[in-house]
Amino acid sequence: MTFDTQVDATGKRVLTFDCYGTLIDWETGILDRVRPWLAAAGRADIPEDLVLTAFALHQARHQQTRPTLLYPEVLSRAWGDVQATFGLPDDADQRTTFAGSAGDWPPFPDTVAALRRLSDRFSLAILSNVDEASLARSLRLLEVPFVLTVTAERVASYKPGAPHFETAIAELAAKGFPKESILHVAQSRHHDVDPASRFGIPTVWVDRRHGKRGTGATIANTAVPVARVPSMAAFAEAVSS
Repeated sequence: MTFDTQVDATGKRVLTFDCYGTLIDWETGILDRVRPWLAAAGRADIPEDLVLTAFALHQARHQQTRPTLLYPEVLSRAWGDVQATFGLPDDADQRTTFAGSAGDWPPFPDTVAALRRLSDRFSLAILSNVDEASLARSLRLLEVPFVLTVTAERVASYKPGAPHFETAIAELAAKGFPKESILHVAQSRHHDVDPASRFGIPTVWVDRRHGKRGTGATIANTAVPVARVPSMAAFAEAVSS
């Protein structure tokens, strides 16, 4: 699949974003946090992509079997599972630290500038698989206003479940944005492109992992977006050209 240099945003007035993986560089945030732990355990030899893959699988299991779990608890349990997967020491302090780390994960270098550019033309919203407190910390890093945020905590569900999209469609409509005016923008085909398409919402895939092996901290999926771009900067340019 090639990248798109132009994206048809005709009639679109609001952009809904996945946050972590699309706007926030969660893979860097995760690896920066756990790399010293792996080294201290004498396991710096574990490939980082394998750590991310294990995290993705364990996270998904907890999210789908216990959708009312707050995201910090999902993170705590997922890291405990990663410890067990690789024979790492069972470290409760690490689990506690990892549980509170989401709000510290950094934006991608191009995110803030791209959001500022996009906010001149569109209203912006976020559909995120985290808790309210973690997202509030991340929003301070993104530096732009959002007309709506929908978290897993608020809807008691994790994407790719339907409640994020059902809630966003209803609440954006109440704000004067009908479903036909929404364009979704996301990195994960599993969590976002697939469910958005079931609601008839076109999705632009921000392929942050282009050129890398595997799917990193998300789950493999073959859902087809309406367009593919390599970055937020490229997306902002594509809808402006």
